[in-house]
Amino acid sequence: MNTFHIPDMSCGHCKTIVEKAIKGLDPEAQINFDMETRRIALGSVVDTAIVQAALAEAGYPATPI
Repeated sequence: MNTFHIPDMSCGHCKTIVEKAIKGLDPEAQINFDMETRRIALGSVVDTAIVQAALAEAGYPATPI
């Protein structure tokens, strides 16, 4: 699992957009959201840099932790 900090993710709408961006790359991705810390734990076969690019394009830049 990779962990990402997504500082602009603050509500359910944000969560939906983040999930769609990731599932668009990997429909089988496992995503665990922690809205309080604005982090996700991601289990996916997609490269971290590709996930970061997709999240940034969706308006939610992410930093791997």
